[in-house]
Amino acid sequence: MSITLDLSRVSNAPAVKAPVNLSGLTRAGLRQALIDAGVCPPEKAKMRASQVWSWIHHYGVTDFAAMSNVAKEMQARLAEHFTLARPEIVERQVSKDGTRKWLIRTAPGIEIETVYIPDVGRAGALCVSSQVGCTLNCTFCHTGTQKLVRNLTAAEIVAQVQVARDDLEEWPSPKEDRRLSNIVFMGMGEPLYNLDNVSDAIDIISDNEGIAISRRRITVSTSGVVPMIPELGERTGTMLAISLHATNDPLRDVLVPLNKKYPLDQLMAAIRAYPGLGNAKRVTFEYVMLKGVNDSPEEARALVKLIQGIPAKVNLIPFNPWPGTDYQCSDWKTIEAFAAILNRAGYASPIRTPRGRDILAACGQLKSESEKLRASAIRKAEQAAA
Repeated sequence: MSITLDLSRVSNAPAVKAPVNLSGLTRAGLRQALIDAGVCPPEKAKMRASQVWSWIHHYGVTDFAAMSNVAKEMQARLAEHFTLARPEIVERQVSKDGTRKWLIRTAPGIEIETVYIPDVGRAGALCVSSQVGCTLNCTFCHTGTQKLVRNLTAAEIVAQVQVARDDLEEWPSPKEDRRLSNIVFMGMGEPLYNLDNVSDAIDIISDNEGIAISRRRITVSTSGVVPMIPELGERTGTMLAISLHATNDPLRDVLVPLNKKYPLDQLMAAIRAYPGLGNAKRVTFEYVMLKGVNDSPEEARALVKLIQGIPAKVNLIPFNPWPGTDYQCSDWKTIEAFAAILNRAGYASPIRTPRGRDILAACGQLKSESEKLRASAIRKAEQAAA
């Protein structure tokens, strides 16, 4: 018996690509995109790109028709080829302490959480994500329990800043009295595993004719991807933060499994070689305080010895418990005693006040809990329907 397949209905038309979001293009990328799309000739691309850039990143417009100094014909060509659309805000929460958290959907199945923390840095800091999920599996981190989905694009990283500024009503870009003054790459994911997109996003965010947040007010945190640390400094010029949490390899192997690949001696050597390191550009060591694990006076003295000679400060982070964890937060007196040892050695060691715990926006709590709550709601709805 033979079978004949009817292919008459199969379309040979190429798949339609989604329009490029201009928010994620660097200046050079924007100029080239305008040329490639035939929006303007090469000799006028630099000027036109500057106009469009200002509308996107200084004024925060989301509609090409709002670009009043751009001819209507060019507005139409821009709208034909490109988009300025913001991602969907699935959920917005505001903590009793003023912390804001947005659950942002950038594409089907791609959701990230972004947190604005007031009164941090000069005025307020935005904690942005660089990946959906994480590969590092740090045992104290709830976010690390979720598998990596993919890297975020530069447009998806910049969109987090745009969403926050929309909500804070900070368009056009203010020169003074900013509410969002600092950016920290301390959300979901390992930024150095997505350095190309992170670097492009930083170029966009720091541009003086746009969002204009200084590179000295942008901090990138890494768990210790040693080969990429010098490149981060060379490409971005940002401040460096290290997710440390232990002073010896056996313990750090458990808390931060990446340490098995890049042990402490390699990590410290890379930090000391970070471009521009000095008193005006100190490394921040992040150290989560885990009761009975890494919080003894002996550990504090070992930390002083480990970072000796490095211009640095140490952020002590009270552990934020989450369901299923075996860790507990150190007692407050223990944390204060730990900080005192660091202070006497000449290192600033602020104790980070937990923020946004009531909306699950504290350090290490991003996204995973939101996923669990949504899954629970879906199950209840299905049970009710049944």
